[in-house]
Amino acid sequence: MGLPRHWLPDTVEALTDDDLPTDEIATAAGVVTAAAVAVAETGTLILDTAADQGRRIITLLPDVHICVLHADQVVAGVPDALARLDPRRPLTWISGPSATSDIELNRVEGVHGPRNLHVVIVPRGAHPAE
Repeated sequence: MGLPRHWLPDTVEALTDDDLPTDEIATAAGVVTAAAVAVAETGTLILDTAADQGRRIITLLPDVHICVLHADQVVAGVPDALARLDPRRPLTWISGPSATSDIELNRVEGVHGPRNLHVVIVPRGAHPAE
């Protein structure tokens, strides 16, 4: 099924990741995905590679990641999230935009993923354009 096309404005030129090569993913301006569940306490998104979430690589290379969640996908804590996940599926846990520090402890963003992470929460049944 994949990501619903109506999640994107008509002005966005969308690429579908049908095993896109790494260099093409890396040059994309951003990525829009869903998530399996989100944890309010830690600010963590958990993706399980479902069709609307895609491969892990698409959340690592573009500079911007926009994740769309339905309000009922947000749970209080990690135990609540674990109860909703299938442990047999590959899981990607994202707790904010990528950041690390160099040897002089200067903050460096975008080393292990996007520098910009945005989460859009919509009511169940609504679509993000509403």
